[in-house]
Amino acid sequence: MKTMLLFAMALISVSTPIVFAQVIRGDTRAGQAVYEQQCLRCHGVTLDGNGSDSKDLVIPPANLQSKQSRSKTDWELLVAISNGVLFSPMHGFRGKLTDQQMLDVLSYIRSVAQPDLTS
Repeated sequence: MKTMLLFAMALISVSTPIVFAQVIRGDTRAGQAVYEQQCLRCHGVTLDGNGSDSKDLVIPPANLQSKQSRSKTDWELLVAISNGVLFSPMHGFRGKLTDQQMLDVLSYIRSVAQPDLTS
């Protein structure tokens, strides 16, 4: 599984920076199940950062629907999912989720938080 994630990250990192060039390699349905179990309390049902636990956090969870979050590359999102985000409540899921589960969550996030291609 580690090899699969490294391979996916290598492919993503050599792709062009155009959003269309990013290829999601996860299972959206499986990703939704993992998201609901691991991410929903902070990031919320609509991925807007307004989950039930968000009000108790000093630093609010990322709004995955925001233009800033949607403009991140798959690589950047996978790094945040895997390693967490420094100085924030977002902890890393490396060792808690498999590489495939992290790709699945990424796929789910991308399917719900579609980029705004009009701007």
